[in-house]
Amino acid sequence: MTTREHGAFPLDWHPEPDLIDLRRDDAREALSELGERAWDLALEYVYEEAMRRPVGPQDYSELRRTFFGPAGGPAPAPRSPSPSPDVLDEVRRRLLPHLYNSQHPRSFSYFTPPPLALSIVGEMLGQWFHQGVDVFHGGPVAALVEEEVVMWLRDLISYDASGWGVLTSGGVMANIMALTVVRDRHLASLLGSGPPRGSALERARIYVSDQAHFSIGRGLDILGFPESALSVVGSDERFALQATPVAARIERDLAEGLVPLCIAAVSGSTNTGSIDDVEGLAQLAREHGLWLHVDAAYGGAARLSARDGGRVPGLELADSVTIDPHKWFYQGYDIGALIVRRRADLHATFRRSPEYYRSSIPETQPLNWLEYSIEGTRRFRALKLWLSWKHLGTEGLGRLVETNNDVAAELARQIAQSGDFEAAVDVPDLSIVCFRHLADGWDASESAERALDEHQDRLQRALEVSGEGWVSTTRLRGRTWLRAGVMNHMSSSEDTAGLLESLRRLAQGL
Repeated sequence: MTTREHGAFPLDWHPEPDLIDLRRDDAREALSELGERAWDLALEYVYEEAMRRPVGPQDYSELRRTFFGPAGGPAPAPRSPSPSPDVLDEVRRRLLPHLYNSQHPRSFSYFTPPPLALSIVGEMLGQWFHQGVDVFHGGPVAALVEEEVVMWLRDLISYDASGWGVLTSGGVMANIMALTVVRDRHLASLLGSGPPRGSALERARIYVSDQAHFSIGRGLDILGFPESALSVVGSDERFALQATPVAARIERDLAEGLVPLCIAAVSGSTNTGSIDDVEGLAQLAREHGLWLHVDAAYGGAARLSARDGGRVPGLELADSVTIDPHKWFYQGYDIGALIVRRRADLHATFRRSPEYYRSSIPETQPLNWLEYSIEGTRRFRALKLWLSWKHLGTEGLGRLVETNNDVAAELARQIAQSGDFEAAVDVPDLSIVCFRHLADGWDASESAERALDEHQDRLQRALEVSGEGWVSTTRLRGRTWLRAGVMNHMSSSEDTAGLLESLRRLAQGL
């Protein structure tokens, strides 16, 4: 077709005009060919790179030199167009060898499970559909898909029909939004005022364990609370927060004229997967009129399993819960969620009605998700989870969670039976195992402990370079531990045995 037919604008300056103007006669065929090339590239990555090793051997400085070249930094933006095959080939050459590969069965990651195929399809379709899930008219049925997915998550937590929620970018955003509700609804109620600001925040106290996610402290900073508002209570020997020490801290603060406001518990900590005593903390919160928020970004997915759901008890007792489908629902980034016991709390906190989002038929009261979220522009996150949940069902997703828990338990058993490894917790609560290799000649002296800390760091790097596996490191009680997050449903007990054998062999060369 000519450039002027059907109002088309001139595109003779681009080598692939059919990929820009979708009205052109050959556009559909060109787009189909592009999709086939992109999908083939994705599968090439999975089977020729991701299954080869968990991550490349280069460190940060080396990778910068490799990626940026002699310039040592980002290149200027390209001035002229390039054919899509050339662009995809650059992805193949410059990106594929240097990615973190969650699909590798010995990639024992942070919280990065390989996304399910229908999650990936959902991302692709969501980009083509391009719905703005903020105001109803920008994504009509997308708003309803999010509502349905949020209700599935609400039911998973076992809230009743008054419960509600909203999808977020992840656990950080969900936790910050939960704290915003705590400030503007619960603290306002305690003080008998409007939404508290400034000096009204100074006496409030929010109780967390030393294993709480960093986003709780960050959220309080953003919301204007003083540093003293965060009251950190030590966890027990399994890194869980118990009600008794929190009760003592509350009594002390009451005696000092402070305002106990909220307990922010964890069901599945980032460090160890530890689970706080949510039921005991819920009773304590009721007794003293505190809000109970539970960060179940990771552990909440255990509720998918009829067998393992009891590992995360008491979520239904909380006033709000964070849960991240891009963690243990095997979803691609990004999709988190905040679920609340009372819809009105979320709506009253975030409701804004800009005049440019008005409806010509206001009597229908359309669902505008921006009224439940910090975010304005919101993409169609729900679609990938909607597709995946329909494809596997709750039972199928639960089976994947159970597989991870079983493999983690087997890793802990293998460590316990070895003579040269020790675990921070003998039996993991969920699917995270923190452990360390005991170098020859180790004893309990402080100097030996420091040397052992350094040994773990060197060993982690050696494993990374070898390509035989990947674990992260963390600090627990002042010591360095290797951290294996079993989040890949393709990992097996043979992979955990192979991981320990690789570590053992690599340690000999350090």
